[in-house]
Amino acid sequence: QVQLAESGGGLVHTGGSLRLSCVASGSRFQVYRMGWYRQTPGKGRELVAHISNNGDTNYADSVKGGCTISRNYAENTVHLQMNSLKPEDAAVYYCNATALPSTRVTPSDFWGQGSQETVSS
Repeated sequence: QVQLAESGGGLVHTGGSLRLSCVASGSRFQVYRMGWYRQTPGKGRELVAHISNNGDTNYADSVKGGCTISRNYAENTVHLQMNSLKPEDAAVYYCNATALPSTRVTPSDFWGQGSQETVSS
């Protein structure tokens, strides 16, 4: 299995910045892609951004220009820098990793516990 531990969530004011971090751990696994999703009450989980092993990134249209995703491949970490935050950015943010543990034959998606982001106006 792969465990994902998130950090960096909290309360920020409108226009402020936030940096989320996530580290993947476990016994003998290979990560293919890492990213962030978010969810608000009554809505499904939506992609914020993800980054592949070759560095390719994909951002939701709603965060383009105000968000940067990065990875430390050696440490299996992913970071999400969010700037110019708006109240609509408030959500629970989930770290996601597509990874292949040594006990499996095909990659699976793994999720963090979620980190609450609150943006005050």
